[in-house]
Amino acid sequence: MAALQFFKCYKPLFRIQSRKIFITSDSSNKSFLKTNRKIVKFLCSSSISLGHSNSSKTSGYCEDDKKSEKNQLWLYNTMSKERELFKPKVDGKVGMYVCGVTAYDLSHIGHARVYVSFDILFRYLRFMGYEVNYVRNFTDVDDKIIARAGELGEDPISLSRRFCEEFHRDMGYLHCLPPTVEPRVSDHMPQIVDMIKQILDNGRAYRIEGDVYFSVDEFPQYGRLSGRKLEDNRAGERVAVDSRKKNPADFALWKSAKEGEPFWESPWGPGRPGWHIECSAMSAAYLGYSFDIHGGGMDLIFPHHENEIAQSCAACDKSNISYWIHNGFVTIDSLKMSKSLGNFFTIRQVIELHHPLALRLFLIGTHYRSPINYSDVLLESASDRAYYIYQTLQDCEEVAGQQLDPSQKENIPTEIVDCIKKFNDVFLTSMSEDLHSPVVLSALSEPLKTANDLLHTRKGKKQGMRIQSLAALEKTVRNVLNILGLMPTSYHEVLQQLREKALKRAKLTEDQVLEKIQERNAARKNKEYERSDAIRKDLSTLGIALMDTPNSTTWRPAVPLAMQEQCVPES
Repeated sequence: MAALQFFKCYKPLFRIQSRKIFITSDSSNKSFLKTNRKIVKFLCSSSISLGHSNSSKTSGYCEDDKKSEKNQLWLYNTMSKERELFKPKVDGKVGMYVCGVTAYDLSHIGHARVYVSFDILFRYLRFMGYEVNYVRNFTDVDDKIIARAGELGEDPISLSRRFCEEFHRDMGYLHCLPPTVEPRVSDHMPQIVDMIKQILDNGRAYRIEGDVYFSVDEFPQYGRLSGRKLEDNRAGERVAVDSRKKNPADFALWKSAKEGEPFWESPWGPGRPGWHIECSAMSAAYLGYSFDIHGGGMDLIFPHHENEIAQSCAACDKSNISYWIHNGFVTIDSLKMSKSLGNFFTIRQVIELHHPLALRLFLIGTHYRSPINYSDVLLESASDRAYYIYQTLQDCEEVAGQQLDPSQKENIPTEIVDCIKKFNDVFLTSMSEDLHSPVVLSALSEPLKTANDLLHTRKGKKQGMRIQSLAALEKTVRNVLNILGLMPTSYHEVLQQLREKALKRAKLTEDQVLEKIQERNAARKNKEYERSDAIRKDLSTLGIALMDTPNSTTWRPAVPLAMQEQCVPES
């Protein structure tokens, strides 16, 4: 019996054949691992490296660097309330579980923030050379799903399955890599029932008329994650009032069947699981009771993750998760964005007018643990920044017309080497400090400015080894964008899409913009400068900027004139 108990604590409840991680409809995501290996192979052999040039070691897939101090990652652990050095339980491998959506509606940008944040962590861990087993569940059995299905006259499981597919589309739009495995509650009833049996056998739960409740009084450590006391666990989000409970804070592990609701058989009669037990059972099934990272939004700290800890430890006293990671809220007027408050925008609503990569840029432009206040101004600013980044890189690609040959590194001017090294140092330092992506995005300014000087200024065009310098700058920025999930399939394609979104926001067609340009050209030719300026200002007000060259006038998306003063200048 002792050997069996040991097995249950440290091994998955059943063996899973996980599918390949990098399967996605986005071709840029399909090649992520292959691309990163090429990146690091080049970085390890070149002085233009993603690391410190005074060392033979660089971060990435270099085998001799896995234990290098430069390959460290510090993460803020909600459990300890401190920043901690990340050390996986098994060398070279990481087990990570992130609570997924309750699939009964389209996901909002609060959800987008959760999964973009953990996609960044997933990507960066893999960039560091770890083999990551990333588990993200779907809750497809829940009160909210049943209620919504009742409103629509649809089978709850069918409704949930439909919104799971919609969620996959949203994640594809946002360039989120698929997790290793995506378990669904409805497929894991045997594992859930088995865990509830263990909890009952260990005297940490009790039965009432077909229901099973967890007894918080039997778990003295309850509250250690959130720092809250038992009396704080009042009726509220998914915490039902039930006078039959021994303690008001006790929560349901199993709910007896109600008429018209889906149910499964169990030793306690027909019913369905409580919300919290689902994640404990599925994480144990795929990662065991002891694994590295458990993540989700800050709203899950209490009671969901607190309850997960209690019931997992009640099932197996060796249960241990090393790092609890939580991202901050998306707010509107300082209130958390949520479906329950009705103050949310779905991902689909946002990307109807803004490019998904602009939304991703907006989300990672704030540190993942800090709140983000959603606003049209900030999305406009992110769209403008995205256009600038991709336009610069496309110009580099067009002028260079070739990839940088590592053998030519000696020919790149010292100032370009220094610019690249400085940017790569900032990237590694910032990402290793609790994934400080905003600092990386800010640091992009220097290599992009350097590239634009080489592209467009008289002095830059005369620089020696200009072509090689542009190729090196483009490749450096592209490598980092790839790790951040901001790399499009092609620069030309994303620029055209950003232009289309800008036209849609302006409620104009491109033909109408071109007509305005022709009208302005005629006014300038006739020296009607007031008329010419008025046309430019009218378009600028709508977010369309005109750019004059000696030979022609073109247009590009821009932050609408009225919003420009509200944009926070980049530091």
